[in-house]
This record gives sequence, structure tokens and C-alpha cells, in this order.
Amino acid sequence: MATITAPKQFSPVEDAENIKRACQGWGTDEGALIAILGHRNATQRKLIRLAYEEIYQEDLIKQLQSELSGDFERAICNWTLDPADRDAVLTNAALQKAVPDYRAIIEIACIRSPEELLAVRRAYRCRYKRSLEEDVASHTMGHIRKLLVAVVSAYRYDRDEFDTQVAHLEADILHEKAQEMAFDHEELLRILSTRSKAQLKATFNRYRDNHGTSITKGLSGDPADAYLAALRTTIRCIRDPRKYYAKVLRNAINTMGTDEDTLSRVIITRAEKDLKDIKELYFKRNNVTLDDALVRHTSGDYKAFLLALLGRDEV
Repeated sequence: MATITAPKQFSPVEDAENIKRACQGWGTDEGALIAILGHRNATQRKLIRLAYEEIYQEDLIKQLQSELSGDFERAICNWTLDPADRDAVLTNAALQKAVPDYRAIIEIACIRSPEELLAVRRAYRCRYKRSLEEDVASHTMGHIRKLLVAVVSAYRYDRDEFDTQVAHLEADILHEKAQEMAFDHEELLRILSTRSKAQLKATFNRYRDNHGTSITKGLSGDPADAYLAALRTTIRCIRDPRKYYAKVLRNAINTMGTDEDTLSRVIITRAEKDLKDIKELYFKRNNVTLDDALVRHTSGDYKAFLLALLGRDEV
């Protein structure tokens, strides 16, 4: 379930005018921006952007970028984008890092629905004038390139039914390749990148039943092996996205420092989807609420904005 609270009735024109007012004068009223944008769903935010551009002949995202800075600016601008456009921006940002963040790419490729991923690929081409596939290929290399290009190019069958015989056969294929340490074998990549999520979950369950261990443990090896880590991330994203995200959040918020990019990405992309369920899992695993963890490890307008998306406004 979603965590944001959005009004059923609102005026995009009034919101656009209030946002403009918050950006005028000597200082920006960040609280007003959070109160508006932090409580509007994707459809409402799109209407606000359209109204803002029509009234002021200005792009709302560019206005926010000029007024704000830091983690708060990046978070609220990404949130204000259409979901597919946002995923395109997040994917591009992940690729532009000195070491590409394959986790962000795999999340988008393997957790979004086939239609959502197709929309991301269209948005990426529209925004960057290149295909997502070619950018992934040009910014990665070796086995990781083969895996990432395969999953971002996929259009999976999107139904709940699965074939038990196929699950049995392909669980054995995966086990065989794991035993041989043939982690880059084309059959392994074919299975992970083309089968439906329902079929893959059945295969992963059959793997455990047949071989007495989870497939992620079967794909163990050098902890520093980035390709193996990417393979396990792919499997975890398909097998149980909420459990995966709860672990990602735990790793992003720790005493050694906060990974704001990852923290923002998860909260922004799941607030209208299943963040409530992710929060519950986070609490069960860490004995602290995600809200309280954020209060301790973030600050200022950035903290206030993320708390709004979590459904908890600061008092």
C-alpha cells in the first residue's frame, strides 16, 4: 500500500499559484512546497506542472532546480516528474556514476511491470535521444553488460500462471550452472531475462525444494564479484521486491553514514506503490520504524520532505 496522503479534490491552478508564491521574495518557502507537492499523487502533480507552465510559461522542474539545492532539490524534483520520466532520470544518473550503480538499473528493469518498463524506455529515448539499451551497453562491460542489457531489453509475460514442468527443468539448469560456476552461461541469462516473474518465482521455489538451498546462496562466490552481486540483486528484485527494498533501506541508513541517493530513490519510487508494506518489513527486521530512522539520520527540508512521503508530517 501507498504511504502518501493526497486530497481527493484539489485545484491545480491554485497549487501552481501557491508554488509560485513560495518561490518569490528573498527566500523560498520550502515548507509550502512540501505541503503541496508532498501530498499530491502522480496525476495531480502532472496537472500542477501543466497549470504552472500555462500560467507562467515556465517549467516547474526548472523553477524548483533554480530555487533549491542539495538532496532536497534532487528529491523533490524527481518526485515531481512523471514516474516513467523519473525512472529514466534515475537510470541515467546511475549510469553516469564513476562506477555505474547497477542496483538502480536492475530495480527498474525487474520490479516495474512490462508496460512500465516500456514507458521508461520511451521516456529515456525522448529525454536523452538515445536508447536505454545502448546507454547501458556503452557504460558497462563484460558479464554485467550482458546481464543489464538483457533485463532492460526484456518484455516479460505479465500473468500469474506458470508451468510447473518448466520450473522443475529450469531450476535444475540453474543449479547445474551454479555448480559449474558458469554464472555467465547464456541459459542462465536467458531464464532470468525472459521468463515471467510468476514463472521465475516458481523456478526459485523449485530450486530450494530440489536442492535444499536458495538460489542466491547457490550463486555465491567472491563477495567482491560485482557480476555475482548483480545476479543476486536481479533474483531478489524478482523474488520479493518488498523484502529487497527493506534491506536496501537498512543498508542506506546506518551509523557509518547515510546513502541519500539510495534512500531518496526507494522512498520516491515506492511511496505511491508499496512503501507501507516495506515500512512494516523494515520495522520487523530492525526493531525501529523507518520514520524514526529517518529522523535520526537526515535533517532539514530533506528530512521533512521524506517524512511527508512516508505519511508522517513533522510536528
